[in-house]
Amino acid sequence: MVTLVIDHTAKSAAPGCHEHRSAPPAAPLRDPVAMPPVTVNGIAIPRKAIAAEVQNFPARNPGDGWRAVTRALVIRELLLQEARRLEVSVEPRADEDGRIETAEDALIRALIDREVRVPKADEATLRRFYENNYCRFVTPALYEADHILIAARRDDLETFTAAREKAASLAAVLATEPERFSVLARDFSDCPSAALGGSLGQIGPGDTTAEFEAALAGLSLGQISSPVETRYGVHIIRLARRIEGRPLSFDVVRKRIEVYLEEHVRHQAITQYIALLIGRAEVRGIALEGATSPLVQ
Repeated sequence: MVTLVIDHTAKSAAPGCHEHRSAPPAAPLRDPVAMPPVTVNGIAIPRKAIAAEVQNFPARNPGDGWRAVTRALVIRELLLQEARRLEVSVEPRADEDGRIETAEDALIRALIDREVRVPKADEATLRRFYENNYCRFVTPALYEADHILIAARRDDLETFTAAREKAASLAAVLATEPERFSVLARDFSDCPSAALGGSLGQIGPGDTTAEFEAALAGLSLGQISSPVETRYGVHIIRLARRIEGRPLSFDVVRKRIEVYLEEHVRHQAITQYIALLIGRAEVRGIALEGATSPLVQ
């Protein structure tokens, strides 16, 4: 399913202001961005539609946000016009959660499925990509680690502060007596691994928190970390063993490469198709780069 949407991932931060006693606060501008009317083959893109999107669009300034939203709406209008010109017929589909796509989204999806040709990568191309990116196809590194946990919740400031102090005290002891790690783990750690001298056994990606994992990856064999804070409390970590990742064979990753290349080429082909539509269209009010002939197919 291909749907053109406008990203609402963040709001632009308002610039800071300073109070000046000599001037009253300025009234907010009703239309802060001066932009000309925008039309696509004579069809207007309503300013209200642009304003409704731009208020939540992440951008460095209002002008950038306005132009980005306008461009997205112009492209959407171009695709809808082309789908109607070609009399594309389609039934809206439901996603995995049962949500039905809109009639316009269905038209855009059907148009792209019909008009955009995405070549398949042959076996030689897949193997060449594998050979040129060999280092990307390895299993993750595994670790064997020990730790001491001083348990505390971040939202309990007093307890977490005490945990920091206790961990700092243990770290100071270990700086001069690292051989005492297992004993201190048994005596002070709040983790069930305390009974094993702090041993966590073998750890892989995602088995611990991001902070713990990052600290572990930065240790050399036998090294003890400085205190590491996570949502569980404060840890002191010792790396006991690192098991480097092993290369994966072409047969194991072939499908992954095929999907990746197909998505990459599909995105490129859609971008070029849109450029062709822009090149043939009469777009007023905003400058868009278009093409007058196919680039690749």
